[in-house]
Parts: sequence; C-alpha cells; structure tokens
Amino acid sequence: MRAGLFTREYPPNVYGGAGVHVEYLSRELSKKIEVEVHCWGKQRVDEGNLHVRGEEPWSEITNGTKEKFKGALEAFSLNLTQVKALAGVDVVHTHTWYVSMAGFLAKKLYNVPFVLTTHSLEPLRAWKSEQLGSGYAMSSWMERTAILDADAVIAVSKGTKEDILRVYPLPPERVHVIYNGIDLEEYRYTEDTTALGEYGVDPNRPYVLFVGRITRQKGVTHLVDAIHHMPPDTQVVLCAGAPDTPDIAAEMRAKVEQIRGVNKHVLWIEKMVSKPEVIQLYSHARVFCCPSVYEPFGIINLEAMACHAPVVASATGGIKEVVVDGETGYLVPFAQDPVTGFPTEPDKFARDLGEKVSKLLADPETCKRFGQAGRKRVEETFSWSAIAGQTIALYKTLIGRVRQPTAPLAAS
Repeated sequence: MRAGLFTREYPPNVYGGAGVHVEYLSRELSKKIEVEVHCWGKQRVDEGNLHVRGEEPWSEITNGTKEKFKGALEAFSLNLTQVKALAGVDVVHTHTWYVSMAGFLAKKLYNVPFVLTTHSLEPLRAWKSEQLGSGYAMSSWMERTAILDADAVIAVSKGTKEDILRVYPLPPERVHVIYNGIDLEEYRYTEDTTALGEYGVDPNRPYVLFVGRITRQKGVTHLVDAIHHMPPDTQVVLCAGAPDTPDIAAEMRAKVEQIRGVNKHVLWIEKMVSKPEVIQLYSHARVFCCPSVYEPFGIINLEAMACHAPVVASATGGIKEVVVDGETGYLVPFAQDPVTGFPTEPDKFARDLGEKVSKLLADPETCKRFGQAGRKRVEETFSWSAIAGQTIALYKTLIGRVRQPTAPLAAS
C-alpha cells in the first residue's frame, strides 16, 4: 500500500497541531506502508518507506497584490500543482483546508479513495476573516467541497465529529473518530533546565506555562487577562509566536506591557521554541494553561501531560476528551457567542482561569498527583502506533471498496 498525505506544515515548517500530527503519523505509518508526504516549502527527503516532496505555491498567482486573500489563492495553486505526481498512490489523505482540494482532485484524476482529517472547521472559526480577508470565503468553499466529496472524514475527537455533522450534511457512518497521539519516548519528564536558564525563567519560582500561536483560537490574550486574578508575584511564561495578524500581535503586546506594570515576573518568549526546549519547560511548569476558545483536539495538552504537567484548560471541543477534570487538571467552562465563537463573558472567563491556576499554584501535592495521572492517561490512550493502525485499517476498507469489480448491467 502507498498513501499520499497532503499537508501545509511539515518539519522544519511546523507551527501548529496539524503539523505535529502529520509529522508523527507519517513516521508511524511508514513503519508499515509506503508514505508520500506532499507539503509546503521546498524539500525532498527519502528515508526508507517515507518520501517527502515539498513545493512552493505558484508566486505568480498573487504577484502584484498584498490583499489578505493572497494565502487562499496560493493554497489553491499548490493543490493544483501537487496532484500531478501521484501515480502509484492507493489512497490520498489531506490535513487542513490548505490542501483539501488536492485530495478532491486526486480522487477524480486517479480514481483512488480520498480521506480527509479535520483539525478544525472553517465555519466555526469566523475570526479567520481577520487573517484571510475575503479569502475566508474561498477557504470555506474549499473545505466544504472537499469534506462533502471525501470517502471518509476523520475527526480527531468525538466533539469534532459532532461539530462536523452539525455543520455539514454528511451521513454519520462516513465520519470516523481517530484521536491525535504523542511520541511517549520523546515527550517525557526531563531534569534538564538548560532552556529555562537561556530564556530567563527562574527555576526556583513556580511558573505557569502557555505554549502556542498568537491567534484568537488559542485564547492567549484571555490568559494574559487572567494574570490579574493570580497572586501578584506569579511567574508566567508565554511561549507565544507566529501571530495570525499584525493586529492581534499589537493587542498581545499591549496586554503584556500592561500586566508587567503590576507583575514583573511575566516572561514572553516571542517565538515557537524547539522540541527539546519545550519539553524542559513542560517538565518544570507548576501549571500548564490552555485557554483555547476553539480546539477540536488540543495536542498541546497531551505534550504537557506526557511531561507530568498538571493542566488548566478551557472546557471546549476535544480538550474535554483529553483532560479529565479533577484527575489530570481542571477544566474551565465558558459561554460562547454562537457566531464568533468568542467568550460572551470574557472577564468571567479570565477570572475563572485565574482562580483555577491559583488553586494549583498553592497546592504542589495536587499538582504532582495530577501530573502523574496525566502521564498515565497519555500512555494508556494516545500512542501513535495504535493511531497509525486504526488509520491503515480505514485505508484498507476504502481501497477494498474502490477495487471491487463492478456488477454487470442487467439486460434491458
């Protein structure tokens, strides 16, 4: 079997959970089948059964414009380019709307099954119009067209499956839940604190950690607001980079500068840190906080739990299937605007986040117990080997359907 995976993100160009997912899924799949990964960014790698083919979007398609729709047009241009080299592929599997049309086209051109994994849904991310401008209409169309045509849609959580069936007119049997996973050997507690020293984190002072992109979805600005509701000397480490837009970057900067006026222990690392560095930061955090306002899964929580960090997270989407309230951390519910997805009471959400974080900061024994329970839960439920096995089983079922001989037509 040879599977063609399509993704925008792939190492070294990874900035979110979808990129992490494809990196580890492709590696695990390649232990059992041939895998081609088609991604953004020039590269060509052949390592055993794993073959990576990276290309750049067709620059001419947006030459001469600085409009926000630039990204959507470039995505579509690369989808058109990448489908030309899929001879011999038995199944295509796309990740995120950026590459969804490649799967749609490959199904038509090569007569192969089309699998689509949803890491998020455009209709539930209305704030994307801030990032993509009128291109948001195009990204939404690309996603909808592909999802309705896919032979199988993989939801990364039960909550995501419910969202898919609520937003799109799909038969439930076409949507399959296969969780995200984690490398249990790579993500584990380490005593190394080198990265803490390099970034100015005081290892002798308990700290609250955030890791993620500066985007409306990840809710980092709500966490900054929550600092007002924590003890005034709380050390907070924000590993926050890759802002969606200049506007949200400016908003984040203003909030951080304001909070530093009352708490000098707020440290902002303005980049996406390396894996070894983030593992050190997880390992020594008193509390990891995930304040996402929309999260189909939340792989970041798995990473933290694997490193024995207790978690305070928003009670939304797939997070509720990862973090067990009162066992591996605390879940913080909030009311959402049905159109924008933003909290309807942002001040209350920030206050509730701050209170749960403060509760754990004051209770190191509970933190230790939550951290141990989190590691155990990750080991039992979220290994990549099991997830790859489920994915291959789905591939085989779909390939079998496509290759079944067509019944002869009855005589008229």
